[in-house]
Amino acid sequence: MAGSSVPDAPPVPQDLQVQSLTQRLVNIGHLLSGSFGNAAIMLVSVAVAARALGPEIYGVMVLVLAYGRTVERVLRFESWQPLIRYTALEEGEPDRERLGRLYALGLMLDVSTALLAALVTWGGAALLGPLFGLDPAHVGLVAIYAAALAVNITGVPTAALRMAGRFRILAYSQLAANILRIGLAMLCAHQQWGIAAFILSWTIAQIAGSLLFLWLGYGALRSLGIPGPFSVRWRGLRASFPGFMSFAWSTNLSMTMRTLTQEADSLLVGALAGPAAASFYYLAKRIGKVAQQVGAQVQAVIYPDVARIWARGQRERFRSTVLQTQAALAGVGLAGLAAAWLLGEWIIRIGPGALYAAAYPLLLTQLVAVVLTMHAAPSRSALLAMHRPGLVLAVSAVGVAIFLGTSFLAIPHLGAIGANIAHIALAGFTAVILDIAWLRGSRAGHPEVPASLVAAAGR
Repeated sequence: MAGSSVPDAPPVPQDLQVQSLTQRLVNIGHLLSGSFGNAAIMLVSVAVAARALGPEIYGVMVLVLAYGRTVERVLRFESWQPLIRYTALEEGEPDRERLGRLYALGLMLDVSTALLAALVTWGGAALLGPLFGLDPAHVGLVAIYAAALAVNITGVPTAALRMAGRFRILAYSQLAANILRIGLAMLCAHQQWGIAAFILSWTIAQIAGSLLFLWLGYGALRSLGIPGPFSVRWRGLRASFPGFMSFAWSTNLSMTMRTLTQEADSLLVGALAGPAAASFYYLAKRIGKVAQQVGAQVQAVIYPDVARIWARGQRERFRSTVLQTQAALAGVGLAGLAAAWLLGEWIIRIGPGALYAAAYPLLLTQLVAVVLTMHAAPSRSALLAMHRPGLVLAVSAVGVAIFLGTSFLAIPHLGAIGANIAHIALAGFTAVILDIAWLRGSRAGHPEVPASLVAAAGR
């Protein structure tokens, strides 16, 4: 590694402002336009694959992708969350190398867990695949997709782009990969190449998107005056940021809990109802994700702000920011539910085709859960900004138990829609408990920043 000096680097901005409501809405608009564009393009590629393969074979493809994503998200650290939290405390300090070392610690987590996820996905396919409907013949398909997981390094670039306020880049960075995916999907369908070619296409597109995103994140670090992770000392990274790893472990466990409901749910449907049912369920989820992206992208905008506001002790502004965001999300969520009720059947018919008409009631049920999930997204950001990842983890754990219990009871009797009902139970519980927690915790009298973090920021 290079030495500690970083010559000719631009200074760290000393007065990084919290966005106004207007600026926040503009950035949300950028993210939403990019997200809707991405979702629309993804729906086209999904529709092409579903039409070309049919429900049964497309269901196998769904299970292969869901298995890989599940393993990855269980093992991957959400390093962008502790990075944003610690950068909010450190960004006013003049020590540029210390900020670079912070991002180096995040990169170390990203790279190691990406490689581990790829190896576990490939190595465990033969053992775990039969549990949810994959035959030994499908292990080769899993090996293809594992290559994409090995380079899926997103934590550091996500944190850098969010802290730099580059929400337009965040919004549109995945468009290139998704456009590539749809082109490859159309080529596969035209040539009638089969499931292996479709999975290879998804893999190539994801690798291209990951590499582009990493390059954009490195540029964001330079704009913030933060030296690149490879230009600073790596020795003693963990000791330099006490509490970082415990925060990362908590958010990783919380992500694991969410993964069991957001990715492994397709595997659960496949195990209990078969690959064809998994294909109907995944299509409904994929369409519903257009609305769910709103919550995810709004969280991307407000989390850096609420972290800064909370660190400054501006409690009333903190509460108003979160409440305003929740109100806006409620309107968007209800509008999305109404649009799906009016247009959902038509979208399914002209997209994947009439063979997938059974996905329509699943879509409407899923969107009820999406509205509740969107409402909970700002609450989760608020609690992370308040340094309450343990509470978020505990709520996630109980929510997963509710989801799994409901799923095992409902899916055998109701089919795939039982998983959608389980999502409603999970989302309703999470929204209520997180709201109670952050509203109580943001009252006067609660400590603003844990003492260990204050000490770390002061060094």
